[in-house]
Amino acid sequence: MDFTLTEDQRAIADMAGGLFTDFCTDERLREFDVSGALLMQDLWQTCVETGLHSLYIPESAGGSGLGMTELMLVLEAQGRGLGQVPLWRHQLAATALATFAPEYFAAQLETAASADEVLTLSAGDRSRSTGLALTATQNADGWLLQGTAHAVSGATEASAALVLAETDGGVRPLCVRFDSEGLSRVEGVLTHGESVADLVFDQVQVGAEAVLPVAATDWLEVRAIAAQASLQLGVSAEQIRRTVEYVNERTQFERRIGQFQAVQMSMADCQVAVEALRSALWQLCYRIDAGLPAPSEALATAWLATEAGHKIGHTAQHVHGGIGVDLTYPIHRFLYWSRALSLGLGGSRATLERLGDWLATHDTLGWKYDLDENHAL
Repeated sequence: MDFTLTEDQRAIADMAGGLFTDFCTDERLREFDVSGALLMQDLWQTCVETGLHSLYIPESAGGSGLGMTELMLVLEAQGRGLGQVPLWRHQLAATALATFAPEYFAAQLETAASADEVLTLSAGDRSRSTGLALTATQNADGWLLQGTAHAVSGATEASAALVLAETDGGVRPLCVRFDSEGLSRVEGVLTHGESVADLVFDQVQVGAEAVLPVAATDWLEVRAIAAQASLQLGVSAEQIRRTVEYVNERTQFERRIGQFQAVQMSMADCQVAVEALRSALWQLCYRIDAGLPAPSEALATAWLATEAGHKIGHTAQHVHGGIGVDLTYPIHRFLYWSRALSLGLGGSRATLERLGDWLATHDTLGWKYDLDENHAL
């Protein structure tokens, strides 16, 4: 297994790492919290200027046409810095439109690639215990939408969203502009500072091609899992780095607390969790870029991401002691992000149940069944 990045991939990772390090200092994040803003506008503008906002968008739609691996490297850097910018939702929504209905959405793709308009999406609704609350019914003019798309992140700064709806033929993604007649929003803010809104549809009419095919649902979910797991990898890795730095400085009973065996073992377990996530995520991104199916790999990655987020987040808070709950100290932000990402991925229990259902109906699993023995990885 060769995990070596190409020279171009390393350059992208270095650029993204430097960008988020420069813009997401603890002081700037504290100022952002106090400001009440929902988007780091200067950071987003720099992402646009450097092309990070369109890495994954196909060249035919005005983007760079790179793969999920390159996007993963950027999102890991974003997770380390906690940069509040809509990188992954914007790009996945645009790429879905470019993949399944490029001609119908040509004008929207042009504005998305130039960042004149921001797109968002909601891909985790299938994990809700109550199911989808939005239905799409076909009629002579296209599709009629009724119901609610719950908790669509990034809705405040976006002009359109890709959401999931129940149809007679199964769950399908659809794209709707926020200025559509009959569409209203109930806006809010998530704990980690990201904008969110319930989209309420009251007999909203959209064109026939605005509802993407059933195949687009799984296409979108696998990539959304990879994107959120990439963010979680960055968040968790930075949590560990900061916590190790703290325990090597904090003194208790005339000893640095990092010298206590219990603390050492807790941090070692955290490192195991983040490396397990990294391995699964890299495999998932490889399969996506290679055009291979990855339903079980995506669910396994989602579960590892939610587990790592919970374990590392709470261990970091515990090891920091009372200072961890002081909002003037930065470590709490990482826990907020971890919890938000876990919810976006569907949660640990629901994801494990879905993976169990998949395993119960498939008797082959893993690379040895769908790749040649001499396949170059």
